[in-house]
Amino acid sequence: MATFVLIHGGGGSAWDWHRLVPELTARGHDVVVPELPIGDRAAGFAEFRETVAGAVGGRSELVVVGHSYGAFTAPLIAGRLPVRRIVLLTPMIPSPGESPADWWGNTGHRAPAGLSEAEQFFDGVPDAVVAEAPAHVREQVSAEWAEPWPLAAWPDVPTTVLIARADRFFPAEFQRRVAADRLGVVPDEIDGGHAVALSHPVQLADRLIAYLG
Repeated sequence: MATFVLIHGGGGSAWDWHRLVPELTARGHDVVVPELPIGDRAAGFAEFRETVAGAVGGRSELVVVGHSYGAFTAPLIAGRLPVRRIVLLTPMIPSPGESPADWWGNTGHRAPAGLSEAEQFFDGVPDAVVAEAPAHVREQVSAEWAEPWPLAAWPDVPTTVLIARADRFFPAEFQRRVAADRLGVVPDEIDGGHAVALSHPVQLADRLIAYLG
């Protein structure tokens, strides 16, 4: 049995994983879904890391999954806890010393034109789930936005980049380039859009479990 540690993206919450969690537990695995202190103006990367560590407690066989902006936090856990694998899901892959604020320009990301927020983030997600999403958005005012990412190098932990083929916010071509530039890897691909945990929870659970080998 593995413990999947699911780290939400920017402005997110544990709700972002609510369709994936039962798929993983039904397959016999433990799941931890921390909520990062994004509403605390004093909270930075150190507080994010300790929030996750506190939620994990003494669990082992950790697979840390960082979605989107959560990819800045996921690798930090490897220096704090015994992490078996890191999975970066439709991620913002950081570089040493880079702040999240600088990531956008450094990677050459361009926001898609002419698309609504629902079209960018929730493509393929059931309408009822999309309608519920605004109630779970949290304002992100935490301090890590301007902080340099604190790792000097990527942790020595097996790392997989998993991108969504229909992602409109971080298009697949953009994700492939960033993954090659920053980690020297070819990403795995899955059907769905940016919020793949909400649109394709069964397929995502199957893929995550397959990474256990």
